[in-house]
Amino acid sequence: MKLVIRTIESTLFSGKVSSVTLPGTLCPFQVLNNHAPLVSTLTEGTLTFVTDGEVKKMTIEGGFVEVQDNTISVFINI
Repeated sequence: MKLVIRTIESTLFSGKVSSVTLPGTLCPFQVLNNHAPLVSTLTEGTLTFVTDGEVKKMTIEGGFVEVQDNTISVFINI
């Protein structure tokens, strides 16, 4: 899967990942390979993703995510 994390000002990450866990407005949720398309709002919390076997975490203030065709586009406030 490809993950792209963006703010209004820049791209913070763009690369291949094996999983992404996002702080959804109702509850945290995980996106894995071949996930169904979705659009969701995000709340304050921790965005976690696994790339090259390494777990990376990022604290966010909110935003939204779109998942489609194994591409996860996250637009955040930090």
